[in-house]
Amino acid sequence: MKLDTQVIAQAALDLLDDNGLDGLTMRKVASALDVQAPALYWHVKNKRELLDAMARTVFVAAVDGVEAPRHGVDWQDWMVELAGRLRTSMLRYRDGAKVFAGTYINDEAMWRTVELALRTLEDADFSVADGGRVFAIMLHYTVGFVIEEQARTGADYDTNPYRSERVADGIDTVRYPRTAHLVVDLTEVDYDAEFELGLRVILAGIRAVRTEQER
Repeated sequence: MKLDTQVIAQAALDLLDDNGLDGLTMRKVASALDVQAPALYWHVKNKRELLDAMARTVFVAAVDGVEAPRHGVDWQDWMVELAGRLRTSMLRYRDGAKVFAGTYINDEAMWRTVELALRTLEDADFSVADGGRVFAIMLHYTVGFVIEEQARTGADYDTNPYRSERVADGIDTVRYPRTAHLVVDLTEVDYDAEFELGLRVILAGIRAVRTEQER
């Protein structure tokens, strides 16, 4: 296998299930590829560049095949689908959202997707500037949601503290009955439904703010 940035990034992503992001090192990636660590530095200078390359791989997979909305498809539905694609791609890897957060992706796939989003929002009467804000809000919500979603798997703990019985045991239900009920419910959440609900609330808010500004 020819060693390049893409091969290195995929090897690093494949190591996340066993090591998590905190346990990922250049040395472990090199060992997985059966090369010496210095060989990696021809392609990625440090772990920061490695994370950027990993995020690029996650994003490219997410937007593969994305096209502009078909006739009759609402812009909000298109944005929800796009965000869902990114969530699915990040969920393929332990700490996938942490990998993605704060990275710099300089790739044709990113610029093409942003252009499609801006054009879609422009067709919905957003300015380019406002469309950019909408895209950023959706991106940040998606990454933040998945960081929390993945944290609740408890992979970084010896025993998952988010299990409903453990959460319930830690709350004084007499003093905090509403909180106890809420917290237990949150441990049994349907993440697919909650993710889409959050997106719809955000988009409804964006639409309401825009309507208010137009008055």
